[in-house]
Amino acid sequence: MSEQTLSNLMQENRRFEPPADLAANANVKEEAYARADADREAFWAAAAERLDWGRKWDQVLDWTNPPFAKWFVGGTLNASVNCVDRHVEAGNGDKVAIHWVGEPDDDARDITYAQLKDEVSRAANALTELGVRKGDRVAIYMPMIPEVVVAMLACARLGAPHTVVFGGFSADALASRITDCEAHVVITADGGYRRGAASALKPAVDEAVAKTGDLVRSVLVVRRTGQDVDWDDSRDVWWHDAVDSASAEHEPEMHDSEHPLYVMYTSGTTGKPKGILHTTGGYLTGTSYTHWSVFDLKDDDVYWCTADVGWVTGHSYMAYGPLANGATQVMYEGTPEKGRWWKIVQDYKVSIFYTAPTAIRTFMKQGREIPDGYDMSSLRLLGSVGEPINPEAYVWYREVIGGDRCPVVDTWWQTETGQIMISPLPGVTAGKPGSAMKALPGIAADVVDDDAKSVGNGNGGYLVLKEPWPAMLRTLWGDDQRFKDTYWSRWPGLYFAGDGAKLDEDGDIWLLGRVDDVMNVSGHRLSTTEIESALVSHPKVAEAAVVGAADETTGQAVCAFVILRDSAGDGGEDIVEELRRHVAKEIGAIAKPRQIMVVPELPKTRSGKIMRRLLKDVAEHREVGDVTTLADSTVMDLIKGKEGSASSED
Repeated sequence: MSEQTLSNLMQENRRFEPPADLAANANVKEEAYARADADREAFWAAAAERLDWGRKWDQVLDWTNPPFAKWFVGGTLNASVNCVDRHVEAGNGDKVAIHWVGEPDDDARDITYAQLKDEVSRAANALTELGVRKGDRVAIYMPMIPEVVVAMLACARLGAPHTVVFGGFSADALASRITDCEAHVVITADGGYRRGAASALKPAVDEAVAKTGDLVRSVLVVRRTGQDVDWDDSRDVWWHDAVDSASAEHEPEMHDSEHPLYVMYTSGTTGKPKGILHTTGGYLTGTSYTHWSVFDLKDDDVYWCTADVGWVTGHSYMAYGPLANGATQVMYEGTPEKGRWWKIVQDYKVSIFYTAPTAIRTFMKQGREIPDGYDMSSLRLLGSVGEPINPEAYVWYREVIGGDRCPVVDTWWQTETGQIMISPLPGVTAGKPGSAMKALPGIAADVVDDDAKSVGNGNGGYLVLKEPWPAMLRTLWGDDQRFKDTYWSRWPGLYFAGDGAKLDEDGDIWLLGRVDDVMNVSGHRLSTTEIESALVSHPKVAEAAVVGAADETTGQAVCAFVILRDSAGDGGEDIVEELRRHVAKEIGAIAKPRQIMVVPELPKTRSGKIMRRLLKDVAEHREVGDVTTLADSTVMDLIKGKEGSASSED
């Protein structure tokens, strides 16, 4: 979003007031702001009381060694027990936990909390038989099927931190994550369904495991598609052989509040993915409270978050948050085919719907005739996640999908924060198209200038967090120094989120996007450095520069500029497509450049720094900005002359 566009939107000051039916019952949530302001630690302690603890904590927060926080010190709990066992014990075992819908039309399952408890217990017993012990790491590389949630909860039950890798990532990306966290067990499937066809997963696991030496001792495989897969009897185990035959009785251990729950890898500006470490008590407190409050959760709601569990949204608001709250939710395996999502909303009477702006923009392009063909009167609340939602998409989402009656909660948070940090509260906060509005109760956010001073209403700067929060990352796996350098070094005592923001005259927050070299493509963070490294690893590429360019559908798209080696020839469409496939292999299809431009030189300053802002101008078809700092200003004329040398995705 440009600053001029943002300024115009602020001046319009369009706002949607809280719906009367929600506003009438908002006292509890409105009062939460006052309670949090009066005593932040007491506020989060009350939120933690919503969970079941084996032993209550001695201290809410230990912040004596910042930036290393400890929450609910001395307390013990089990995330799996909080997500399944306690609901069964409370008499809600027959309540549906997951309405699972597969991509094939006739593929669906309803799983109750009692059934989920039994399956998680069986899986925990099976993992124990495979040698998994408390503290061992387990890698999960699976499609969106119920077994992926079972696997996560079974690991949590045992105290074995899991690292879930998005099924669209390459074998190389999977191997690097397995190696970094030293996972000895991988849980996967023969494949999954995507865009109407079976897509293989096991071959990528086999390739990844081969790259990790003798690190992986067991691969547990779910039979999903029935396709033939290579098999190693000394290592590979079918899920149905190991799990289905295991006992449904499992005595869970209570784990320390700070015991590692999972590691999630996210892109970093240095190229090497960062292993974000989340622990148990604070994370579960933050996700369960925000899921309940931000989505105004009721006992009879049917909730649907469309995120894949390979990303943090799937962890916090598809697995742990909703299940800790005993919610009934939808889980869908496939892609957003025309009309399919709306049929699911209609069939399962979904009342809360949480998705990404990329999906919303895709539906906008298809036209309102498709959603208008379905009965979505069950919807009462809509959510947006992954990137700032542009106002046009916000209004369309509210009017077409929400029938002009559903409030939209535009949520800002990160893999690192673990929980929603900035969002309207339904019934309390008005909504403004394009604004995430204000920090939630118990969250201390601010917009500051270069000197870390609050900019005040009507001004822009950097979004920071001034106080620790329960679900915050504890460190980067195996790299405390990088954790400090990455998030806490710019201003002492302030967590720098990496995003720019503005405050409007009402003090509401408008996100401007990343201020570093991390792109946000369809809500997924990708490092420009990581993609550049992948391109340069190709034997025909001498140098590469990558920028994120505005894209109507994905928010940002990957655009690359490459200099070929002399031996590579002139660089026609064949080499461009070859490089796009190479990036997909090295990182994953999500990182495949929308376009690659073969250029004779890159714009550099006299010190050798690549001026990516000028490349961004070219990628977005704008007039090129100031070139006076370039060592050779004629380079931009050469690049502009090559604009036709690009390849776009199908």
